[in-house]
Amino acid sequence: MSKLAWNKIDTVLLDMDGTLLDLHFDNHFWLQHLPKKLAALHKIPIEQAKLQMADEYEKVIGTIDWYCLDFWARKLNLDIVAAKKEVEHLISMRDDTLPFLDALKASGREVILVTNAHPDSLSLKVEHTQLDEHIDLLISTHEFGVTKESQLLWQKLQQRVGFASQHTLFVDDSLGILQAAKDFGIKHLLAVSNPDSKQPVKKIDDFPSIQDYRYLVDDILQQPFSA
Repeated sequence: MSKLAWNKIDTVLLDMDGTLLDLHFDNHFWLQHLPKKLAALHKIPIEQAKLQMADEYEKVIGTIDWYCLDFWARKLNLDIVAAKKEVEHLISMRDDTLPFLDALKASGREVILVTNAHPDSLSLKVEHTQLDEHIDLLISTHEFGVTKESQLLWQKLQQRVGFASQHTLFVDDSLGILQAAKDFGIKHLLAVSNPDSKQPVKKIDDFPSIQDYRYLVDDILQQPFSA
C-alpha cells in the first residue's frame, strides 16, 4: 500500500465491524444463524429462508433500517438481540486491532469509532471486547438517523466532533462508504481488504488498503502530527 502521511493526520475515524472486529460474526449471524431461526419458526427449508432474507436485505441496503435491530425485530417477529447472544462467542477483535489502537493513543491522535451498527449491537460488542477502553469516543450513526453512506451523516458528524477533513483519516471495509467519505472531503482514506477472517482477501484498487495494521505502527509513532 502507499504510505499514509501520518504527519498530516491528527484525527482517526474508525469503522467497527470488519475494521476493528472480525466480520465473521456478522456474516455468520445474518447469512446463516438468522435464516436458520426463520426456517425453524416458519417450518420452511433453510434455503428458502435465505432467499427471503436476501430479498428483504436488498430492499433496505445502505439505509438506517438495514442496520436497525428494532426494524428487523418488527419485520421478522424475532428478538434480534437475543438471537445475536446465541452466537456471541463469535464476537472477536482482529489480531492487529489492539497494536494499532495502542499506537494511535500513544501518538496523541484523537481516535473516534463511527459505526452504522445499532446501539444494542455496539453495546454487545463492547461488552465482549472492551473496545471502549482503547478509543476516545464511540458513535453509532443511529444517533443521527442516517448512515455513513449519506453526505448528511458526514455533515452532522463534523458538527458533532469538529474534525478537520484535511487532517482526518477514515478507515472502513466498505468501498461505498469510503467513497462517501471521499466525496465529503475526508483527505486520508484506508480500506480493509480482509474484514472476515474466514473469507479470502479482497483485491482493492480504488483506495489504499491494508491487511495488517501492525505494518503501520512504526510510522504512526515516528511521524507526529504537524499541520
